Amino acid sequence: MAKQKMVEQITSMDVDFAKWYTDVVKKAELADYSGVKGCMIIRPYGYAIWENIQKDLDRRFKELGVENVYMPMFIPESLLQKEKDHVEGFAPECAVVTIGGQNQLSERLIVRPTSETLFCEHFKDIIHSYRDLPKNYNQWVNVCRWEKTTRPFLRTSEFLWQEGHTMHETEEEAREMTIRMLKVYEDFYRETLAIPAVVGRKTEKEKFAGAKETYTIEPMMHNGVALQGGTTHYFGDGFAKAFDITYTARDNTVKYPHQTSWGVSTRMIGAIIMTHGDDNGLILPPNVAPIQVVVIPVQQHKEGVLEKATEITNALKAAGLRVKMDDSDNSPGWKYSEYEMKGVPVRLEVGPRDIENNSCVLVSRVSRNKNFVSLDNIADQVKDMLQSVHTELVERANRNRAEKTNDAHSYEEFLQIAEEKPGFIRAMWCGETECEEKLKDITGGVKSRCIPFHEENLSETCVCCGKKAKHMVIWGRQY
Repeated sequence: MAKQKMVEQITSMDVDFAKWYTDVVKKAELADYSGVKGCMIIRPYGYAIWENIQKDLDRRFKELGVENVYMPMFIPESLLQKEKDHVEGFAPECAVVTIGGQNQLSERLIVRPTSETLFCEHFKDIIHSYRDLPKNYNQWVNVCRWEKTTRPFLRTSEFLWQEGHTMHETEEEAREMTIRMLKVYEDFYRETLAIPAVVGRKTEKEKFAGAKETYTIEPMMHNGVALQGGTTHYFGDGFAKAFDITYTARDNTVKYPHQTSWGVSTRMIGAIIMTHGDDNGLILPPNVAPIQVVVIPVQQHKEGVLEKATEITNALKAAGLRVKMDDSDNSPGWKYSEYEMKGVPVRLEVGPRDIENNSCVLVSRVSRNKNFVSLDNIADQVKDMLQSVHTELVERANRNRAEKTNDAHSYEEFLQIAEEKPGFIRAMWCGETECEEKLKDITGGVKSRCIPFHEENLSETCVCCGKKAKHMVIWGRQY
């Protein structure tokens, strides 16, 4: 028997996944289009999710000794030009300011696409001795990258993110920080967003402009397409040399510090939508849901119902939960559909008969099963269901990734999987960019996602050219 479709205005994901995504973003009131092409308005409900993401990540950063700072929005063009690979990597996406007020500027200003150069200019002024290291900085800001094709949260010309920038005495310390921050992202995705993900190193072709090594977290969306969920970068001393950042070392010699950067963005909200959502709308992980439980008074016109619903609401709030009671004059059925569409993890229904029995009904947004529970210790019962929602979301995402991951042992098998099966392809690679580009071109967009930390030897030869293989790579299409 087909599941009842509660919200008719949302396109089925099996019919048109892109339209389904846009419908959810709009109908769940996460974001809207702005008058500036490629930019979005993040609505209160969407921004509340971002605030919860920010709060959790910020705590994790600070536990590692990271401090928040703020850098200017504008970068003088001459400053950006100091690191050749970096400027070449970002040049096509830069927005440029040439007029200030009514006057032509003497030097063009770039609206920050990222802030490595600004941090380096500052580090040059404040780092002089090994005693000044490490510098572990982060900023929560907006950035601008002039995108050709845009979609809310996934790829917009302006977006919100955090960008961490650190300086260290040694290569070993910097490399350690690069991997440590990747682990922070991996844990955050799983523990907070209920999204398991593949982690690993980017190939030379796919690494960040100016980096020696780039590491990535790659969650799979429901339709099998990858999303680059966050990256960490080891820069070595390349930027330090370009900006002449030096320090007096412990042995009294002058050295260049080693640098990292790392970032995640509002793209994570897109990941939540496309990993967890269904044909009834959004499903939010409890840890970032603005409303963790919605209380619906049933037959609220009857004596005692609103009072009991208010009492339950206050008890849940006192237990530290984010709760909303909807006592509007909309019908219960409308409310059920509305909060399902908005992805609220748990719904609590209470009516006259429930009150007589000292009970209520709890409904999980994931399973949509109804549980009749006692009002005694109701906060604990709700917390248990929130935990089960989180666990079920992780398990569903793991199953989806397992079902949509296939191994290719030959060129022909790779092409067949790319054409017929959505998802990740695990295949061996010789390490040559030429093979990487050939596979992407011939499949119409299947790219290397990463070289995972835990590689398997699927065969001795490259899936593309037949030469000796160096790495197992995870390949896939991306947003």
